Amino acid sequence: MREPGKAHWLLARRNVNDPDNLAYYICFADESTTVEELVRVAGSRWAIEECFQAAKNETGLDHYQVRGYRAWYRHITLSMAASAFLLRLRQALKKGDQSATRPRP
Repeated sequence: MREPGKAHWLLARRNVNDPDNLAYYICFADESTTVEELVRVAGSRWAIEECFQAAKNETGLDHYQVRGYRAWYRHITLSMAASAFLLRLRQALKKGDQSATRPRP
């Protein structure tokens, strides 16, 4: 059953480099949501996916055995904190900030 003022859409996005490659999204939002807004939100998904993939590869985000919520939450929090630290360190090194690699007193 649909909520009042809400709507469902099927959004199809075509890859600019490969026109035969289509991605489909089922969208649920306010009726007043524009197509441009739906496309913007769907496009932002890839940045989030890349962030999680990097965390899986670099900090072991996906290396846990779920035995309880607390253990899962602690692992995810530590993994994402380590990922943020590595990202900031990488950015500092690209800027040439060598102080980022020295221990603080």
